[in-house]
Amino acid sequence: MKASVGVCVVFVLALVGLGSAIKCYSCKDYTGTCSKIRNCYYDDACVSVYERGGDTYRQCIKYSDCNYDAIGEKFPKISNFKFSCCTTDLCNTAPVSVSSRSVVGILLSLALFWWGVL
Repeated sequence: MKASVGVCVVFVLALVGLGSAIKCYSCKDYTGTCSKIRNCYYDDACVSVYERGGDTYRQCIKYSDCNYDAIGEKFPKISNFKFSCCTTDLCNTAPVSVSSRSVVGILLSLALFWWGVL
């Protein structure tokens, strides 16, 4: 009897997990900062659409629409764009604004300057 109750509990928990949805950032911005979070549907992914020289759009999208043609139809005013889709919570966050190459270059310059001064 205890074993069948345990099996039922595991089964119910598995079913609850099947219907879970992800959370995505949802906004249009120039700066890359976005703090509005939206709960998506179970068959959604997060998308970031980068307009060349313009805005970045972040939102939920059906996973089956994560292709260039479908996104082009959803954003008809944008003619030149890149996009990325992902399927984990808040994965469509803004990229880090300072690249690691810039940081390494600055640190190397400071180190050379410091050694040259001594």
